[in-house]
Amino acid sequence: MNLLLVTSFGLEGYSNEIKDASYQAAYEVISSMLSGKVEMSFKRAVHITENAFVENSLSYTDYDNTIHKLSVLARGWMINNPLVKYYNKDSAQVHAMEAVFSILMDTTAIEITRGTIARHLPYKYDFDDFFGQKDWTKMFVVKLLSTGKGNCHSLPYLYKILSDELGVTNAWLSFAPNHIYIRNRCQGVGWYNTELTSGQFPVDAWIMASGYISTDAIRSGIYMDTLSHQQAVANCALDLAKGYERKYKIYTDSFIIKCCDLTLRYHPNNINAIIYKAETLKKMYLIYQKENPALAHSVYSDMEKLYVRAMDLGYKEMPDKMYKEWIRSMMTQKEKYSNKKLGSAIRRN
Repeated sequence: MNLLLVTSFGLEGYSNEIKDASYQAAYEVISSMLSGKVEMSFKRAVHITENAFVENSLSYTDYDNTIHKLSVLARGWMINNPLVKYYNKDSAQVHAMEAVFSILMDTTAIEITRGTIARHLPYKYDFDDFFGQKDWTKMFVVKLLSTGKGNCHSLPYLYKILSDELGVTNAWLSFAPNHIYIRNRCQGVGWYNTELTSGQFPVDAWIMASGYISTDAIRSGIYMDTLSHQQAVANCALDLAKGYERKYKIYTDSFIIKCCDLTLRYHPNNINAIIYKAETLKKMYLIYQKENPALAHSVYSDMEKLYVRAMDLGYKEMPDKMYKEWIRSMMTQKEKYSNKKLGSAIRRN
């Protein structure tokens, strides 16, 4: 297990000079959250990672105020749409989860005061550059909040942020190949899935229909498992590394590896961090082949161990084309994959 945290050659082979001090500062805050030195906040961790990419130009106050307005809207929705025929003890949790989903996925009109109506349009899935390969800000929650369009990264992140604001404890981020969605649990149904790309509640069969989730992957927990609050914050360190790479294309300093190791310290089976670290080591190996053959050999050895580890956990690479087809299947075959139990368990009339 140690190979996932610190490579065998340590950090001696890297330059310790980080290109951007804002990234180092962001790393320190997330690390302090995870170690318990400062209050752990997923909302804040997300903003920190996005802010570092744009030279700390994003106002946290504006971001926080926008999220606060959405949470107020969600509470207003709950008042206007009482949960009347769900009798389990977790009804408050179910009601709040329903409110968050409705704010994100439905057109919402709430009477805040007599004669004052607050209207909110649903967020849409942005099919343009949904992996942020051309524009990394496509992955950002602040982009989702400002444009109304997001992807399978920003939409579930915003769901979790709003859930945290409303005190929801029965909803978690979950991974599928190249994808993040929400796993929920309620006494009336048990486990169910919330898919923000299509605004549906697909059964597990759809998640597995991609063909890239093996039994080993489910058993090891790399896919279709829940991320604890701490693990969700740790995943922000991985987002930080990805933003750093997109911005600077630097692989031979300590930063990307440090971020991957921080994520893996608190979530050892985070398959995205395992693969990302292995791919970073691959890039380093190609650089060191000419500059430092001895170090290149060590890098290659650790890279190989990480890939083997990923395969042992049940990882299979999913091509972008297959991912697009998988996502579109949810859009076009909603009836086939929707959770019928959920609708029958939660009724309003």
